[in-house]
Amino acid sequence: MTSRNTGFTLTEILVVVSIMAMIVAIATPAFTRAREVSRARGCQENLLKIDGAKEQYAIENATPSWAQPTWSDLVASTLFIKRMPRCPGGGSYYINSLDAPPACDYQIPSWLDGRYNHKF
Repeated sequence: MTSRNTGFTLTEILVVVSIMAMIVAIATPAFTRAREVSRARGCQENLLKIDGAKEQYAIENATPSWAQPTWSDLVASTLFIKRMPRCPGGGSYYINSLDAPPACDYQIPSWLDGRYNHKF
């Protein structure tokens, strides 16, 4: 009895490659959406931390509401925030005055249904 070792045919390889391509095409939008939702949530959490640090700074220093703290007031010496927050979406944070919420220039994709709009 002789045994023949043969490889896969071209048709079998093409079928496997096309199935893998379909799986990737189906999974990619889900991963993209999850990544953007994660970035938006992270940015929103950082904005809440900055706002809380501003409130603590205002209470400890009896600062008027129109005053605008600097990053060194919130991060360095007072340790309201242990380290400088970094936007997961690559944006920049703006502290603003004590009576205005902090902001970020990260543009959240419009296809996220407006749920993550940088408001508290």
